[in-house]
Amino acid sequence: MSSAAHFAGGCLCGHIRYEATAQPVSAGYCHCRMCQRSSGAPAQVWAQFPIEFFRYTTAEPEVYKSSSWGERRFCPQCGSQLEFRLQKDPATVDLNVPTLDDPGAVQPSTHIWTKDQLPWFETTDDLPRHSDEGEAD
Repeated sequence: MSSAAHFAGGCLCGHIRYEATAQPVSAGYCHCRMCQRSSGAPAQVWAQFPIEFFRYTTAEPEVYKSSSWGERRFCPQCGSQLEFRLQKDPATVDLNVPTLDDPGAVQPSTHIWTKDQLPWFETTDDLPRHSDEGEAD
């Protein structure tokens, strides 16, 4: 992960920009079906930041309540999914790493929800793997 505590990013069209001014708490690959469907990819790479060090610097995104506990935020103009957070009293925000200006500044350290991993998608890393969001397999 980057040693600087400033991460900026935004959507595809540039309408929405954000910044995080703290190091990520964690980062990894999510293989759950909701992330697959919302991103259109076999896994979503995320970085979790303390919410008090995160802010949108231009327009606010639209909110989609993707489950009874969580919501995803996206650009209403281009559709880019930017983040996930809990609906009630969120302490963190999970940013979609590819939306960062420098996505290479965040290094994933885990895989979660591998029970939903697509059989034809495999990474070659030796990171810990969790069948759900709990303990390593």
